[in-house]
Amino acid sequence: MKIFNLNRTILFLAAFLPVSMLKGADARSVIGLLDLTRPGLDKVAGYYNAGNDSLATVALLDYYRHRTGVKSIGVDPDNPQLTDRERKWADDGMEHKFYVHDGYQPSYFYGDDIDWQYWPVKDNELRWQLHRTKWWVSMGKAYRVTGDEKYAGEWVAQYRDWVRKNPLTEFEGIKDTDMENADNVYFAWRPLEVGDRLEHQIEQFSLFLPSEHFTPDFLIEFLDNYHRHAEFVDGHYSDEGNHLLFEAQRIIFAGTYFPEFRKAADWRKAGVDILTREIVKQVYPDGVHYELDPRYHPATIDIFGKALAMLNINGYTDEFPPEYIDVMRKMIEFNYNITFPDYSMPMFSDGKKVGKSGSLPRYKSWLKISPDDAALKYFASEGKEGNVPDYTSRAFENGGFYILRNGWGPAATVMILKAGPEGEWHNQFDNGTFELWIKGRNFFPDSGSFIYGGDEEVLKQRDWFRQTSVHNTLTLDNKTLEKRKSNLLKWETNPEVDMVVVETPGYKGLTHRRAVFFVDKKFYVIVDEAYGDAEGDVALHYQLLPCDPLENSVNKSVTTAFADNNNVTVRVFGADRMTAEEGWTSFEYRQKNRRPAYAFSTGKKKGEPARFITVICPVDAENPLNHKISADYKGKFSVDGSSLEVTVDGKKYKLGYRL
Repeated sequence: MKIFNLNRTILFLAAFLPVSMLKGADARSVIGLLDLTRPGLDKVAGYYNAGNDSLATVALLDYYRHRTGVKSIGVDPDNPQLTDRERKWADDGMEHKFYVHDGYQPSYFYGDDIDWQYWPVKDNELRWQLHRTKWWVSMGKAYRVTGDEKYAGEWVAQYRDWVRKNPLTEFEGIKDTDMENADNVYFAWRPLEVGDRLEHQIEQFSLFLPSEHFTPDFLIEFLDNYHRHAEFVDGHYSDEGNHLLFEAQRIIFAGTYFPEFRKAADWRKAGVDILTREIVKQVYPDGVHYELDPRYHPATIDIFGKALAMLNINGYTDEFPPEYIDVMRKMIEFNYNITFPDYSMPMFSDGKKVGKSGSLPRYKSWLKISPDDAALKYFASEGKEGNVPDYTSRAFENGGFYILRNGWGPAATVMILKAGPEGEWHNQFDNGTFELWIKGRNFFPDSGSFIYGGDEEVLKQRDWFRQTSVHNTLTLDNKTLEKRKSNLLKWETNPEVDMVVVETPGYKGLTHRRAVFFVDKKFYVIVDEAYGDAEGDVALHYQLLPCDPLENSVNKSVTTAFADNNNVTVRVFGADRMTAEEGWTSFEYRQKNRRPAYAFSTGKKKGEPARFITVICPVDAENPLNHKISADYKGKFSVDGSSLEVTVDGKKYKLGYRL
């Protein structure tokens, strides 16, 4: 027996009340926001000028339902692709169980009478992303695929409910007197979320427009709310970072998809001006985005590219200067350089695991930006077209990423070292860390980020993954770096040895110099020297992938033991102690996997250096412990360079550098 629910019934009936009964907007004021001299709006103008706002509204809805010449690069309303996952989001949304974030599944129930302030876990992302209303686009796709009007009716009801319960109020004006409402404004009207709604309400508009529930009265409310959103973004841009880029891209979308608004041209210009300025400011000369985050980097390319595509498809060509596209091409080049052969990328900073399903569609879409890039063609076609780059190892000095590889195929060996500038908010305190891929296996995945921000408990979880000691680098007294800027001292490639030397003055009185040698394009030797007046415990930290390795505390080594014989040995020279540490890696938001982690440490006295040599050697024999490895410095420490001798299975290698 179905139980009658009064709150749900009131919410549904509210969708059919005239807009004037729900809020202050009226047809005359909203239509007055439009340029009625545009082609196709003559009937609307006629009724409006005659004072017949009701017929003007009907004519306006008819105009939008038959409008041509305006396109979107989002969902195709005539051929929407509804996945099983999206169908679930749509159906759950009908029951007010909203898909908000992948890290919080299954979705929470937000009440029959929707509580837009419900906050089951004090993670800011959970509440911010609630106001992105992602499930509404899925409901729109479900409506178009099934033709079932229930999706449209529920969308209209929820849309009006959101508008009614989340009125636009200036945060600064109420934060000291009305904290409850100010708190909601903080989440519902953050410019990033407002911009997100600007973009995706375009998709909702196009998907639901044919519905009988999309009435003339609702059109007025929609346009009024949309205009309010655009004006808010245009007056509240973030100061910097990817938030600012998103907001600029989305104000371009608003001004392009709704050119009928009198402010549309101003919105487009504002967005173009911001992106033209910021692409030079936020992207280093070598094409690396200044967040130093391999997940945000391609997302930033998409922002710049979507703005360009949206303008071009609607006839607004040549809005951006040629330099704008040149920078995007450099960004794309960097992106495929830090991609492993399986299309995954390092999880540095706030990165998460990215695979082929995420990377491949991007490479295909980027061909429109850089069609002559033979390497991009190769990656976009999975090797069927184009060519791999004519180099293997590569340095991106401005951004601080150094790739030491011996090939581009599945059997390649690839180390990606991160040691660059200060970066921005998403960048972690991990200078000198690396990931290492060998024959299809990432042996040293980064710790990731696990979670973003919220209350004290959430921030504590985030901070654990950001600390220096959970990365493949060096610490003083196990403390997190005080400064996170590194300098490149030397980069050299030749058939026998590729070499990079970087230096990080990360602590007061302590500078960490790291030299990495890729020897015979087979194995790696890492030389770490910590010098300065600081005293304390200096430790090298190494974090392996989840596995059960073979440990040897006597010779300071650890060896993986996978049954497929694709393994590595890590042997450290110069350490007094080898200690197992707590180890985790987070491939997805709010998910973490235990993994082996070790500290190789020694005491440092004032004015004396601490020096380590690490050999990371692939071992594929049936008994990986058979390999004989030794290493030692030749001479005392010098700021001018180092010399050492390494022996692997009887073969001696003399390595070193001079500055």
